[in-house]
Amino acid sequence: MNAPVRVEGVAKRFGRTRALDDCSFTLPEGSVTALVGPNGAGKSTLLSLIAGLLRPSRGQVTVCGTPVRGRTHPDVSLLTQKRPLYEQFTVREMMRAGAAMNDRWSAERAFEVLDLLAGVDEDARVRTLSAGARTQVALALALGRLPKVLLLDEPLSDLDPLARDETLRIVMTDVAERGTTVLLSSHLLTDLGDVCDHLLLLDEGRVQVAGEIEEVLAGHRVLVGPAELVPETGGVVVDSSRTARQTTALVRGGDAASGWEATHPDLEGLVMGYLRASRARRLARQQLPRSGGFVRIF
Repeated sequence: MNAPVRVEGVAKRFGRTRALDDCSFTLPEGSVTALVGPNGAGKSTLLSLIAGLLRPSRGQVTVCGTPVRGRTHPDVSLLTQKRPLYEQFTVREMMRAGAAMNDRWSAERAFEVLDLLAGVDEDARVRTLSAGARTQVALALALGRLPKVLLLDEPLSDLDPLARDETLRIVMTDVAERGTTVLLSSHLLTDLGDVCDHLLLLDEGRVQVAGEIEEVLAGHRVLVGPAELVPETGGVVVDSSRTARQTTALVRGGDAASGWEATHPDLEGLVMGYLRASRARRLARQQLPRSGGFVRIF
C-alpha cells in the first residue's frame, strides 16, 4: 500500500543556495507528524514541494500514489505562513471564492469549521480581522477542500491558547473522521507533543530524525555523569553540556555506560538538544579564521 506522502532523494536549490538536500521519508496514512527544525532548515520549502507549489531540483515527491509535477496537488491543502486571503472580501465571500477555485469543495465542511471557531464574524471583511482570525479563516478554506494530506506551516503562531486548542481539536477531528494525514510545522513543542505521533526533524536542509515519536525517543538517551567523564556509549553524541560538577549529554543509539545515569528524553528535550547542536555548528563555522577569502581548516 502506498504511503500518502513519499519523498525520495529530494533536493532543492535556489540559484547557488541549497535549501534541501537528499531528503527521504514517508508519512503513514492518518498520522500527525511534527515538522521541526531551526529557522532556515528548509521546512517551508519542503511543505511547498509536497503541495506542488515548487518543483524539486532532484528527486521525487509522491502524494497518494501520484507524482507531484509542480502544480497544486488535488489531494493536498497547504496553510502557508502568509495566509493568502483577499483583503476586500468578507469571510462569507472568501468561502464562495474557495468553492469557485476548487473542483472538490465542501461548503458544509468550511462553514462547519468557522462555526466551531469562536470569534470569526462571517460578514466581516478580511482586512478588519485579527491575525488569529485570518488564520482560522485560512484553515476553514484548507479543510473545505477535503484534503487527504493537510500541510500546516506555523498554524498556531497567531493564536491565543484557547484558539490554539480549538484549532488542534478541529484538525484532530479531521484525522479521526476522514483519516487525513497531517504534517504540522511549529515551534510550539508543547502543543506538538499533545497531538503528534510522528516526528520529522530537519536541519540545514537534511532529515536528521524521522519516525514514530515513541520509537525515536526510545532510541535516544539523556546521560548525566561526573564532569570529568566522556560519554563513551557506542552511540552518537548529539549534544552535551558541562558544569563544574556534571556532564549532561543527549546520545542517539548505543548503550548506557558505567558511571552514567541514563533516562529517555521527552519530545521537547530531544528537539532542544538537536537545535542546540545545530546552533553550535553554525557558530563554530562563523568563528573559523579566514585567509585570502577562503576558510582555513586546521
